[in-house]
Amino acid sequence: MAPPDPTPTAAPEATPLLRAEAVTRRLPGPVPVTLVEGVNLTVGRGEFLAVTGPSGSGKSSLLYLLGLLDRPSAGELYFLGRPTSRISEHERARLRLDHIGFVFQFHYLLPELSAEQNVALPMRKAGRLPIRQVRDRARELLARLGLEDCLAKTPDLLSGGQRQRVAVARALANEPDLILADEPTGNLDQKSGSQVFDIFEQLAADGGHSVVTVTHDQALAARAGRRITVVDGRIVSA
Repeated sequence: MAPPDPTPTAAPEATPLLRAEAVTRRLPGPVPVTLVEGVNLTVGRGEFLAVTGPSGSGKSSLLYLLGLLDRPSAGELYFLGRPTSRISEHERARLRLDHIGFVFQFHYLLPELSAEQNVALPMRKAGRLPIRQVRDRARELLARLGLEDCLAKTPDLLSGGQRQRVAVARALANEPDLILADEPTGNLDQKSGSQVFDIFEQLAADGGHSVVTVTHDQALAARAGRRITVVDGRIVSA
C-alpha cells in the first residue's frame, strides 16, 4: 500500500489556510507548564497578521504550533482544511518544506555558503527543480529583494538588514503558502526593520502568501492587516 501523500489536496477558496481549534500546548512534568491555552485562530489566504504581547506570553510557542514545529497537547490545527495533529513526522516535515517558510530573529544562514547558495538550499532539498532552475530562482528572489549585487557574498560580508533579506528570500524559495516570522526585526535598526515589513506587506498584497509575524514593535505591528495580542498563552484581543 502506498504511503499517504503529505501534500494537502486542493481546497475551495473559502477554506482558510490555517485554522486552530482550542489549541493547547503544555510541557509535561511534576508541575506542567502551559505555553498556549485554548487558542482559536483562523488565518486567511493573503492575510498579514501580527502577533503581539509581553515577553514570555506564548507568542513564539503559538507560532511554532502554526508552523507544525510542535504538536498541540490538545485541540486541532487544520492546514488547508486537513487536520495535522496526528500525521507522521515525515508528513509534517514535507508540509513545512513545501508550504511554509520561516524567518527568525537570527537569520540562521550557513556561514560557508554564499547568499545564492543559502537561498537555493530549500529548493535543492525539495528536489522539484533542475539545478539550473534552482540557481535562476535563487538569483531572481535575491534581485527582487534588492540583493542582486550580493549573490556571491557570504553572510559575514553582508549587513544585518541584508542578511535578514537573504533569510526572507530563502523562506520564499519553495513558493510557500505561509510565511511565519518570529521577531524578524529584533536585531535590526529601524530602517532595516521597516524594509522587512515592506516586503511582508507586498507579499500579502500580492495574494500569493499569508504572513504571520511575532513582533514587540507596536509601530510595525500596526502596519499588518490584522493584529492579535497574546497574554499567558491566550488570545486576549483580535
